[in-house]
Amino acid sequence: MTLQPITLYGHGPTRNPIKVAVLLEELGLPYVIKSIDYEKELKFEPYISINPNGRLPAIEDPNTGVKMFESGAICEYLVETYDTEGRLTYTTSPEKWLLKSWLHFQMSGQGPYWGQLFWFKFFHEEKNLTSAITRYENEAKRVIGVIDAHLTKKGGRDEVRYLVGDKITYVDLAWLTWNTVIDMMFPEGTWDWKTEVPAFAKWHLAMLERPAVQKTLGLEAFQKK
Repeated sequence: MTLQPITLYGHGPTRNPIKVAVLLEELGLPYVIKSIDYEKELKFEPYISINPNGRLPAIEDPNTGVKMFESGAICEYLVETYDTEGRLTYTTSPEKWLLKSWLHFQMSGQGPYWGQLFWFKFFHEEKNLTSAITRYENEAKRVIGVIDAHLTKKGGRDEVRYLVGDKITYVDLAWLTWNTVIDMMFPEGTWDWKTEVPAFAKWHLAMLERPAVQKTLGLEAFQKK
């Protein structure tokens, strides 16, 4: 059966829609990207009937009639619906539950802290809020350190390891897109993360080399607007 394209709602370089697009590419699923205007569409109908929270991303899947919001939930939906061969997931216990643990950690520990750090560094009207910036810098480093320690325990200082089991999964990929802005969060000379968290660095840089990742990050729809 030929699949119809899944509609992915996003806006330029916003990280969470790109996270979903990476998984769509990795699974070889057809999709189209619909750009949502922040001021005219994000908080209004018909978009809030798809995502009541008025945030990005969301998807509409014409193959199943499913409409979804929240990037982590969308990732779970995509692998459970379309990754029938288990290329990017596990169906065995305890692996399938560990995947959910790492995904929830990404959703609660990475996206919010990275997002707040970006906000206070680059967008907040009141500048030089050192205490807020320091807090979120420290939290970002702490979260990265958790990943590094976990991968190191699995033997990741000398070769690439992944969060669960012995293969890359949708959960590893879920961390990727926010990690691509680490050099913006910590400009050169402020934190040498490639040296200080080497297992994390190997893991991240290996994922960046994947063809599906390179293709997604290079899409015109995800460039600055």
